[in-house]
Amino acid sequence: MRRLCSSVGCLLVLLFTSCITEDVPQDTRRGNFEACWQQLDQRYCFFAQKQEQFGLDWNEVYERYSPSVNEEMTDHQLFELLGNMVCELRDGHVNLSAAHDVARYGKWYDDYPMNYSDSLERIYLGRAEDYQTAAGLKYRILDDNIGYIRCSTFANGFGDGNLHVMIQHLAPCDALIIDVRNNGGGMVTAAQHLASIFFNQTKTVGCFSHKEGPSHEDFSAPIPIEITPFIGLRWQKPVAVLTNRRTYSAANAFVLYMSEADNATIIGDITGGGGGLPLSTELPNGWTLRFSACPTFTKEMKPIEAGISPDIKVDLQPRFLERGCDDIIEAARQYLRP
Repeated sequence: MRRLCSSVGCLLVLLFTSCITEDVPQDTRRGNFEACWQQLDQRYCFFAQKQEQFGLDWNEVYERYSPSVNEEMTDHQLFELLGNMVCELRDGHVNLSAAHDVARYGKWYDDYPMNYSDSLERIYLGRAEDYQTAAGLKYRILDDNIGYIRCSTFANGFGDGNLHVMIQHLAPCDALIIDVRNNGGGMVTAAQHLASIFFNQTKTVGCFSHKEGPSHEDFSAPIPIEITPFIGLRWQKPVAVLTNRRTYSAANAFVLYMSEADNATIIGDITGGGGGLPLSTELPNGWTLRFSACPTFTKEMKPIEAGISPDIKVDLQPRFLERGCDDIIEAARQYLRP
């Protein structure tokens, strides 16, 4: 009886092991290729938008890249092939990371004017003693009594005290500028917290959904995104939000939120997009694959993956750059002056 149980146990282990190895790609060149393509096929969230935008056919991508995979490839050759394949999605949130490099798509900003200069930022902010800084936010009052806030990242959260003291300092200003150009994102909770100082009542500013199955169309019902008013001093006067193509991810979401604020105007260039919350997974060889998994929309269910257009389009002109003048900041100041 003991031998029978032992034999049955071994058989079950073999069967169970067999079931696992059939579903999990092996750490081979072909196995890593299949894992990369399948993970995106089942979990990436923007196939419909990308197909509409530029005619993406993910099955065609598989057929085009698959014949190039062979077991004699070096790691660098496999990485280049997979990197080129993931870039077919044209999504800045999709990248492949290995020890030697990160394959990423950069045309969403490289193919467009910069519309930002850190040298000009120094002119407007002044020297270190000329501006305040708290939780990564830099702010000062310009000479026309317009407040200027430079928000370069949402990687760190803002404390209630930071925001309260900042608004208290800027309260005498006639208007406010928030510059999120070249802000590559971070935490959407930080973006929501900063936006909350511009809302006097809870308001739905957009929605999101998440994947519920492997099909390209398997999404949950839309889930509302709400901004709750900041508990403390809130801004009641006009505000301009400055944007460019490198305004991305959580900063792109911040622009969405601010587009719903009654006293806000978006000025500059279209944002870079990045309207999908990213997730990461690991290929059999240990490389990390990151991808957009949860799409974000406006209240009207319009995707923001391709960017948000400004209310007032302004580009940074070289002739003004040479004079130490930022066209986008100056356009905002002119618009905001009482």
